[in-house]
Amino acid sequence: MAELRQALHRLGVETHGQGLVEITKPVKDWLSHLGIEDGLLTLYCRHTSASLLIQENADPDVCRDLEAFFERIAPEDSSLYAHNTEGPDDMPAHIRTALTQTQLSIPVQAGKLLLGTWQGIYLFEHRHAPHHREIVLHIIGE
Repeated sequence: MAELRQALHRLGVETHGQGLVEITKPVKDWLSHLGIEDGLLTLYCRHTSASLLIQENADPDVCRDLEAFFERIAPEDSSLYAHNTEGPDDMPAHIRTALTQTQLSIPVQAGKLLLGTWQGIYLFEHRHAPHHREIVLHIIGE
């Protein structure tokens, strides 16, 4: 029986303001050097105004439509929120994060992520300004 192993990595992601940033490739690149064949990869976003999604990565209209949808359900309207200390995009960013996810779990088999054919991993930046975001990757497996 193979020995259970684990690895931890902090992935830095530079954003250019609001929008989806695909991070599938750097996640796969990190995983490919570990020699872990089967296991579970957990991704964790260490921020309250950005989140993680698994979403279609074939048609860019999907990302544009998602961004437009979140603008409609969490608009930047200072009359709607008490919290406005960090600017008009801050409270809507927190709401968008609450409606999405800060953690993902993805099975790994034969050293590969078991994503669907059209699935990619995205960091969803909810603030207007560019940010340096950190995603913690943790895998346990054999």
